[in-house]
Amino acid sequence: MKIYRIRNFDEFGEHIENNKLALDEHAAFLQSFIPAREKPFVIPGYSYTAKKNVEFLVDYHHSGGTGIVNWRERVCCPYTHYNNRMRATIHLFDLEMEAYPDSTLYLTEQVTPLYSYFADRFHSVVGSEYLGTKIPLGSKNRDGVLNEDLCSLSFPDESFTTLISLDVLEHIPNYELAFRECARVVKPGGRMMWSVPFVPNSPTNMIRAKIVGQDIEHIMPPEYHGDPVAKSKKGILCFQHFGWEMLAQMVEGGFKDAYAMCYQSIEFGYLGGEQFLFVATK
Repeated sequence: MKIYRIRNFDEFGEHIENNKLALDEHAAFLQSFIPAREKPFVIPGYSYTAKKNVEFLVDYHHSGGTGIVNWRERVCCPYTHYNNRMRATIHLFDLEMEAYPDSTLYLTEQVTPLYSYFADRFHSVVGSEYLGTKIPLGSKNRDGVLNEDLCSLSFPDESFTTLISLDVLEHIPNYELAFRECARVVKPGGRMMWSVPFVPNSPTNMIRAKIVGQDIEHIMPPEYHGDPVAKSKKGILCFQHFGWEMLAQMVEGGFKDAYAMCYQSIEFGYLGGEQFLFVATK
């Protein structure tokens, strides 16, 4: 698997120009498997999480009725049941994050399969969810779920060697404050890995909604994502999709470096064109 580490919009443009043939080959490979009718199908590959060759399961769930495969959320391993993004997160974490069994990890999630994976693997793992005003921040509910606000974390400075935040930051209006809080609780030399809705062709962030006084002002049509805690049908409002300026904002927030890992792999089943995970070092 090739991983390209890219730090800004101009570098990404050069990357696209240099790798056009590989991108076209990837698209042609996918097209050769998609059936004429909308029905589940399989694609062979090697599952990093199962450590074996498998037939990845692909269907049209999470497609929003478009009839287009949501590659990021599907391509599921039949053994571990992790989808494309989950398997890639675990794989790239092992390759990039320099974490050890005694590392101190914080995940901005706690009721998900990925939290369970890391909690089983590392000795010191803290997870949390945002539970609102139901209970005080920094305390746990009856199910043992820790309530944290990423704009006002209860942890002391430099608490963790590793921070993982997956598809959370887009739901925070004051995301730059959240960036600073993440930097605050990471130890010097530590790392943060995160994922967000990302627009690779945009040098700037795309603000979809903002808070004005006590109200939400929608700049673009409202977009909602799944809620792993409340599991409401409506979901959680997405306030922004990020562009390349996000990386500079992470550095301004207290990290020394921030970059995108741009990757795809037919062999490992990381399908759907180029995908992105982000890393910041302190």
